[in-house]
Amino acid sequence: MKKIRVFFDQEGNTLDVWFEKPRKVICEETGEEVILKKDPKTKKVIGFEKLNFNRNKSRIHDLPVEVVVS
Repeated sequence: MKKIRVFFDQEGNTLDVWFEKPRKVICEETGEEVILKKDPKTKKVIGFEKLNFNRNKSRIHDLPVEVVVS
């Protein structure tokens, strides 16, 4: 199973999720405060960024993120 990498930028209030190793990408805005990150060659989505992720400004360990390991 590949690793999913999740980064929360508290100052910028963004959540970055990568399905592959982070690298240079082509970005595509969805219009819903989500930016898709695509491989420049294959156009495959390899991650996304959620803007304004933490609307309540709660502490990082109180964020609504669920991780399931199977």
